[in-house]
Amino acid sequence: MGSSDSDLQHLERYNFLGEPNADAAVRQQPASAAPKFLDWQHELLVMFLKNQMRVMPAMPVMAVLLSVTSLQWVPLPLAAGWFAAAVFCLGIQIYLCRSYFRRERTREEQRDWIGMLSASELLIGMCWCLPLFLFWQGANSMQQIYLIATIMAVIAVRLLVVNSFMPVLIAGTGVLTIGVALRCVFEADHVYLALGGTIVALEAFFLLVARNLQDTARDMLIFRAQKDQLIADLRREKEKAEEEKSKAQEASLAKSAFLATMSHELRTPLNAIMGFSEVLKREMFGPMTVPAYKNYADDIHHSGHYLLALINDILDLSRIEAGRREIQEEPLSVLVAVEEVNHLLLLRAAEKKIDVVVEVPDNLPKLMADKRGLNQILINLLSNAIKFTPAGGRVLISSGRDAKGGLFISVKDNGPGIPPHEISHALGAFARGSFATKKAIDGAGLGLPIVKGLMDVHGGDISIQSGNGPGTEVVVTFPERRVLGGPRGEVLAAPTISSESQRKLIAITG
Repeated sequence: MGSSDSDLQHLERYNFLGEPNADAAVRQQPASAAPKFLDWQHELLVMFLKNQMRVMPAMPVMAVLLSVTSLQWVPLPLAAGWFAAAVFCLGIQIYLCRSYFRRERTREEQRDWIGMLSASELLIGMCWCLPLFLFWQGANSMQQIYLIATIMAVIAVRLLVVNSFMPVLIAGTGVLTIGVALRCVFEADHVYLALGGTIVALEAFFLLVARNLQDTARDMLIFRAQKDQLIADLRREKEKAEEEKSKAQEASLAKSAFLATMSHELRTPLNAIMGFSEVLKREMFGPMTVPAYKNYADDIHHSGHYLLALINDILDLSRIEAGRREIQEEPLSVLVAVEEVNHLLLLRAAEKKIDVVVEVPDNLPKLMADKRGLNQILINLLSNAIKFTPAGGRVLISSGRDAKGGLFISVKDNGPGIPPHEISHALGAFARGSFATKKAIDGAGLGLPIVKGLMDVHGGDISIQSGNGPGTEVVVTFPERRVLGGPRGEVLAAPTISSESQRKLIAITG
């Protein structure tokens, strides 16, 4: 089985993302991203090489101590020869460690280097086993114990240096443990046999600990690679989202500019069409010989009015979306505004025999708002209510203060209502509900979006309460700062304050 397969098996054993199927996320990564997740063996190898470079002086120092101490019972040439061999073996490994970092290595080369490093570690272990046999003869019991203790210290050093890379660790400490065990067995003494058994048990225990340490290091490396990959993916998605957002903003600006330009261009010929159709309808230059022509002229004039209103709505919406809808603030009476709009749409309501009920308190504080904007809001809400209320129905317009001190205006009808899944889309531009589409009710779906845009400009909000049952209630709420209650409202509303700048100054400082 290849290294990639074994890595995937390891990922199946450990859940790095905290999810039941975290390994599936790794399997779904593109092929180019797989080495970043799975090449943990290279990272462990690099960790071993760096550790070896850091503790490089430790082994020569231990070799010097052992050589000098053994001169008490070992001839100088033998001790010097062993010291030279130990330094030479260590030098081979140091040379390999430094050579590895000179350039990037492929996976195939990594396997070769693992073999060479394991061989050099095995050579170092065999070299350090030699004193157990070359220096043993002529040594007393304490000196023999010193030799065994020194080799055990070397094993401990190699465990600390190579604990994260098992192939090299087994090659080095394994041969040292076998050497110590053989030396103890050759002595055939119960103390040495017990010492040899203890060393073998400790080696097995240390290998188990080293294995767990390697698993932990491997898990951390793979987790870090996954984290880096997720961060890179998140950065790419963020850049993509920002790019898409920029394109969407450019498209929105282009759309708004197009709508504003076309609205202006369309209104010029439309005014001519409406003017000439009205001339024909009124027969200002003489009666028409064919009566049907007068009806056609009336239809043209009516359609022109509808089209002009639609163009004005589109122009208003494009200005709001482009942020160019300016408001002229002044104190307004909600009751007066509601009655004016009700009077304006009274004929339309009378045609359907709809009863429009106004429940607005006459002592309601005035509102600091744009007069044309407030009229647009009320016209759109009331015309929508009349449009969707069946003949003989009822529309209720109410107003009051809310719990936060704001001022709300509610328009409630007893029409068919809006399905719950369509409420969220009702405020979108050109959005038409299923009922309007099914019944072919006139409208372009611009009324509520314009209301929402105007409320945003005023710092207020809009809410729709409806359901599958009959009736829809649309509530617009102006914030408390626009409600002219108390002495401040009386001063602002006073006719003696004629300057607009004076009103704004009082509104800001009040």
